[in-house]
Order: sequence, then structure tokens, then C-alpha cells
Amino acid sequence: MAVSNTLAKKRTEAFQNVQSASYEVGGMKIELTPEIVKQYMVSGSKDNVTVDEVIMFMNLCKNSGLNPWAKEAYCIKYGSEPATMVIGKEAYMKRAEANENYDGFEAGIIVLDAQTQEITHRTGCFKLPSEEILGGWAKVYRTDRTHAYEAEVSFDEYAGRKKDGSLNAQWSKKPSTMIRKVALERV
Repeated sequence: MAVSNTLAKKRTEAFQNVQSASYEVGGMKIELTPEIVKQYMVSGSKDNVTVDEVIMFMNLCKNSGLNPWAKEAYCIKYGSEPATMVIGKEAYMKRAEANENYDGFEAGIIVLDAQTQEITHRTGCFKLPSEEILGGWAKVYRTDRTHAYEAEVSFDEYAGRKKDGSLNAQWSKKPSTMIRKVALERV
């Protein structure tokens, strides 16, 4: 006996009833539909993303002038948790470099040496096995300012975690890269 799943059919119909978002970014025309977002731009549990979350992502991209095809925005959904909308570092870098006063940046990690108990601000993402990542730091320079904009962020405060408290995949595989990125985005 065949079983009909009306819930899946209603969800598909709901996605089809939502309008598309058309806008321009850097001379490129961007056309987002709920189907395109769900199929290509949702990481994680694509089948669990809601119509409202897709609409929110489309509006974030359109109203902020973000190109999700160029990795400037992400929609991340895990299980039944609310989707997370993330603006990618590419968007921040593109906007910084478009500013005539932008004069570069420095960024890195803050580590604690387990043996010496010394805290070091290291440029880049390199970490020794004996070191613990405490956080990230960044400085952004502008020609129209006498001082750099600076930020330091705590690893524990920003690390992405699962419900059980363990680090999610990105943060467990690339903790140095991720915390450095967060610091740079906070400047």
C-alpha cells in the first residue's frame, strides 16, 4: 500500500509561492528563488529549512548587496535549530578594499603555551601542539586615521558548538582559522 506524504507536498508548494529576489551586485545580476537557495545555498539540513528562513536569507542578501554565489553569505541549518545567516569574510574584505582609505590589516591568534604559561599574539593561524588557542586578534589600518582599529576575541565566546557542547565540524577542524576570521570581522 502506497503512503502519500502531504506534508512534503505542502512544503514544496509553500516554497513555490514565494517570490524571487532580483538585485545587482558589482554589475552582476543576482536572481534568488526559494528553490535555488534551498538547493544550492543551504548548508546542513536542507530538508529542514523553513520558508521563513529562506525568505530571511534572500532579504539579507538583497538588502545588504551580498552575492551568495561568491561565498559572501551562507545559510546554515542543523536539525530543527533556527537557521544561521552568516556573512562571509569575502564580503567584508571586498568592502574594505573598496574604501579608498583602507590601508591593510594584520590578524592572528592568541595562544597559551602549556609549559611556560606564556600568552602570545601570533600573526596568522599557526599553532604548536603544546599551545591552547585562547582567542584571535586583528588590526585594520586606514590612511585617514592615526590609530588602527583593533579587536581581540575569546575562543570560548565565539566557537561554534553542537548541542552537546562539543565543537562543530568547522571549529574542530580549523579552530585557528575560524577564530582569526571572527577577530577580523569584528574590527
